[in-house]
Amino acid sequence: MRRIFYLLLISLCCVSVFGKTKKAVYVIIDGVPADQIERLHTPTVFDIASKGAYSRAYTGGEIGGYSQTATISAIGYTNLLTSTWFNKHNVGGNSDLKPNYNYWTIFRIAKEQPKAYKTALYSSWTDNRTVLIGEGKQETNQLKIDYVKDGYDLDTIRFPKKDKDLHIFDIDEQVSKDAAEGIRKDAPDLSWVYLWYTDDAGHIAGNGDFFDEYVRKADDQIARIWEAVKYREANFDEEWMVVITTDHGRGENGHGHGGQSLREREIWISTNVPVNAHFTSGHLAITDIAPSICRFMGFEVPQTVLWEQDGMSFVGDADIYDLQTMPYDNTVGLSWKVYSENTPVAIYAASANKFKEGGEDEWIKLTTLPAGTRNYTVDLQTLPASKFYKFVVVTPGNHLNRWLMK
Repeated sequence: MRRIFYLLLISLCCVSVFGKTKKAVYVIIDGVPADQIERLHTPTVFDIASKGAYSRAYTGGEIGGYSQTATISAIGYTNLLTSTWFNKHNVGGNSDLKPNYNYWTIFRIAKEQPKAYKTALYSSWTDNRTVLIGEGKQETNQLKIDYVKDGYDLDTIRFPKKDKDLHIFDIDEQVSKDAAEGIRKDAPDLSWVYLWYTDDAGHIAGNGDFFDEYVRKADDQIARIWEAVKYREANFDEEWMVVITTDHGRGENGHGHGGQSLREREIWISTNVPVNAHFTSGHLAITDIAPSICRFMGFEVPQTVLWEQDGMSFVGDADIYDLQTMPYDNTVGLSWKVYSENTPVAIYAASANKFKEGGEDEWIKLTTLPAGTRNYTVDLQTLPASKFYKFVVVTPGNHLNRWLMK
């Protein structure tokens, strides 16, 4: 009896010290603009947000800048996966994909942790796994996804082509059921669920009842996943982060996308976890999702990888945002906005981009100053001569990075 009591005491102590096991799942429903999801107020997306938060966000990089990125599906997925824009990840469309695997996906980050994390992908396209994530490739250190349900678009026996591409909706039904079952039974530590048909509905019908109907049906598919998460939390010692988002918006009439109009760039994020001020700042981006999941999960991200990420976490501390550069003769002014005035800011510069080719950049620390100063002038003559510079501004809560091409 004494031994049983002792074991129970140890068990209780372990729970109090280590807390619940953290898990994360994100869902991309393809091509649903923010105004549409808000107008329909889909029950599951907003039920999830009622536990945490909902906000509009953006994709597409900086209009007219070096990071401008087309608002196309596979590009959007990679923006999220790597927390970078096209100028880094190099995915420029839905075909002939040539990702730069030096910019790690969140799946590689998970697999490079000291602890063994189980990952899952529930998707129609195999390219999401074999190309964008780069499963099994030398460049990704032979990364392996533990639980896989994909490739249904190739199965013309189970999913024969239907009018209005409704066989794709049937595939999404299967994917959502796979994901719900996988979460209930296997509880992967990190999962990506991809639902496709909403994008097809928009291309086929544009704005209108048909598109709306299939956005509502996608919400029903998300409900299966949400119920599975709630089941895990109710029956196991687990805490789950759920993120629902889309990869791009749409043009004015709802049919197309790919450009830089406000509606094409404007996306949205719904999550069930507490968020910081950045989430509702008006600067939230699709690139912020991976850093937020990493922080929630407690992933250690190598500094070389971290400093290349264009996003910042909307979970936990956030100190600064919106880094800008202003070149002037042989100087460049750095400026940023603040969430926390008194936190220290360390500023670093590199005069090459060796990381892009798999090398290691030589970062030079320039100064440390309070975040509340909001700006710093870099004398480029103190740095190695170059036509290209990278700057990283680092605080205890987050970092920002920016390129300068003279």
